[in-house]
Amino acid sequence: VQLQASGGGLVQAGGSLRLSCAASRSISSIMGWYRQAPGKQRELVARIYGGGSTDYADSLKGRFTISRDIAKRMVYLQMNSLKPEDTAVYYCNMYWWGRDHWGQGTQVTVSS
Repeated sequence: VQLQASGGGLVQAGGSLRLSCAASRSISSIMGWYRQAPGKQRELVARIYGGGSTDYADSLKGRFTISRDIAKRMVYLQMNSLKPEDTAVYYCNMYWWGRDHWGQGTQVTVSS
């Protein structure tokens, strides 16, 4: 499985970014976005399940939205009202056949 994340960059606080993840195979399994800030553990941002239901880290509800286009094998993360503490490397994840598969990550930097 190959996952290619894109869309990161530098944005001012209060701004928005949309991350994209292109998958090399069907995304009908559990897809997620995780992030890792310097010196911190990787943490869940959002997941979307095969049936389309979603869940989010409690602290991010209302600001971030995960979505997908199954036909295009794309997963998206819309991030609004960004804060400096959202600065991290964001990783696309596929949970498939009992294993986590990771993309290379895309850097998001939010300036104050």
